[in-house]
Amino acid sequence: MMGVELELFVLPALMTLGFCVFTAFEVKTSWWRKLLKWSILIGGTLLLYRTVGHMALVFPILVMGVGAIVHVTWCRKHKIHPVHATPRRKYYELRGVE
Repeated sequence: MMGVELELFVLPALMTLGFCVFTAFEVKTSWWRKLLKWSILIGGTLLLYRTVGHMALVFPILVMGVGAIVHVTWCRKHKIHPVHATPRRKYYELRGVE
């Protein structure tokens, strides 16, 4: 029977997918916000694993799914391309990032 190895394999795969898809949106995000986001996602999953086993993988998948829905909705509302982050200047202005 597989232990926490499954979570430790799936989490980096999800992180890689997230980096590939949303890199254009994270260019000016501070390092500490990125670290906090991934620490919560990884830490939350590993803590949940201790209580619910492999069902803990629902947590990162759910968080990333909800985040993607909110992201696409917000981008469309503000007329920003949800994959390419264009127009880039407008995107960063709306986020308050310089």
